[in-house]
Amino acid sequence: ADCVVVGGGISGLCTAQALATKHGIGDVLVTEARARPGGNITTVERPDEGYLWEEGPNSFQPSDPVLTMAVDSGLKEDLVFGDPNAPRFVLWEGKLRPVPSKPADLPFFDLMSIPGKLRAGLGALGIRPPPPGREESVEEFVRRNLGAEVFERLIEPFCSGVYTGDPSKLSMKAAFGKVWRLEEAGGSIIGGTIKTIQERGKNPKPERDPRLPKPKGQTVASFRKGLAMLPNAITSRLGSKVKLSWKLTSITKSDSKGYVLVYETPEGIVSVQAKSVIMTIPSYVASDILRPLSSDAADALSRFYYPPVAAVTVSYPKEAIRKECLIDGELQGFGQLHPRSQGVETLGTIYSSSLFPNRAPAGRVLLLNYIGGATNTGIVSKSESELVEAVDRDLRKMLINPRAVDPYVLGVRVWPQAIPQFLVGHLDILDAAKSALNRSGYDGLFLGGNYVAG
Repeated sequence: ADCVVVGGGISGLCTAQALATKHGIGDVLVTEARARPGGNITTVERPDEGYLWEEGPNSFQPSDPVLTMAVDSGLKEDLVFGDPNAPRFVLWEGKLRPVPSKPADLPFFDLMSIPGKLRAGLGALGIRPPPPGREESVEEFVRRNLGAEVFERLIEPFCSGVYTGDPSKLSMKAAFGKVWRLEEAGGSIIGGTIKTIQERGKNPKPERDPRLPKPKGQTVASFRKGLAMLPNAITSRLGSKVKLSWKLTSITKSDSKGYVLVYETPEGIVSVQAKSVIMTIPSYVASDILRPLSSDAADALSRFYYPPVAAVTVSYPKEAIRKECLIDGELQGFGQLHPRSQGVETLGTIYSSSLFPNRAPAGRVLLLNYIGGATNTGIVSKSESELVEAVDRDLRKMLINPRAVDPYVLGVRVWPQAIPQFLVGHLDILDAAKSALNRSGYDGLFLGGNYVAG
């Protein structure tokens, strides 16, 4: 093969599709150890009951590259977008409070005090302590630039909800590079924003692909039958180029040029010659496979941390939702996040049946809850019923009537190593792994996947 992509998750499949369609590399092979493509994307359906839910990631940011993938895979008509005006909530002092979705909301929302809003505004303009001259954690950067309230009430729950991470250890530069670069470029967050807008005016973007749909406002997206539609569509387009249940056991440099990959497959041991190899598997798997080639690269790759997370999907009758949480008689919104300081264990809850169409039967609400993460690794020793009890107990504190019926449990999925943490030093470790491979002469061997680019 010209190129072997190791790992048939979304990173690997999108890479292979791009190589085949955009770069004209016809001889691509994608190998996946599991019996199905898609990596952690896990869509489950009970059509007889009218439920469809996600047990891994639940949606994606509809950026142009992802929309291009969807359209190229023939899924344009299957795209679904959340309502950009739907509120997002943060639990604070016993009440679910809406997060401002646009600048005009800022004066009116009650998640922050007036002094907190003023501190954030002055900090964003550049009236704040200077950068310390070393890599800052998310917590250090946000407290310094925007103050304690923005950190405690907005950014901390966002970090635990998105990265399931600990913001005192996550790197601002690695985890939220776009915002970090604003201060770097313009001397303050607002200065950097103005500078970015000016640059854009000078260098207009290339014409946008007219085939791509235009999402209205800031939102998230999925597909009519869940996220699994994308890996399945790419897999069927690539056809025999995708090999499932192929477990990579070793990579060696071949005498000619390139690499020899040895696999355990349902048909027995198979070896493949490849000019180049792209690894999109988790760093801890890549570490074991690359150890014989470079112990330095393997050591660096083994240092990334993946905390455990459980995805708990439950359904309640609509009457179970507290009256004060309904808007026009319906549960509306993206979902809610719970700061660690607020005495609940669940990290956050996504209103799956409000976000996308046809996820639950009429009269029912479907809620996807994430629990665990870097600050709560003990979830791995809990039983499924204990996880459901914890989630149900939390929901009854703010969203569900305490006297409501027990939830209907659809799925409990524990991911022992869920989301790689972009900790302080992350980019240095990644560079160390890449340069160790280059130093040892392994050009044509590339690292990819979510620990590389998020």
